[in-house]
Amino acid sequence: HLQLVESGGGLVQPGGSLRLSCVASGFTLDYYAIGWFRQAPGKEREGVLCINGDDGSTYYTDSVKGRFTISRDQAKNTVYLLMNSLKPEDTAVYYCAAGPRVPVYYSRSYYCGEGHRYLEVWGQGTLVNVSS
Repeated sequence: HLQLVESGGGLVQPGGSLRLSCVASGFTLDYYAIGWFRQAPGKEREGVLCINGDDGSTYYTDSVKGRFTISRDQAKNTVYLLMNSLKPEDTAVYYCAAGPRVPVYYSRSYYCGEGHRYLEVWGQGTLVNVSS
């Protein structure tokens, strides 16, 4: 059974930081493409950060560039979304997802964009609330 479980969400003040975790079971996360997505109330789901393929290049949506980054812990089969300088507009449910890697000639934004439907495993989400 392939599963992803997110954790680490919560209430944080503007300007604060959070680290979200995404733990995989039933498969080795390091062999897969990874995406972090978010959905704010009343809005469509948005791709935040995606790693598509073997070269490890990372796509960031414009609104999080310079503030969010990803890290991996192979031993724990876990990826982390590190979020700094949080803003109220970052409030959303955050999801991680995994899917097959794609060749390097694919657009860097592939899985954060039109390719998100081909991500095979999704977590249940964790709520991030940025508020004073």
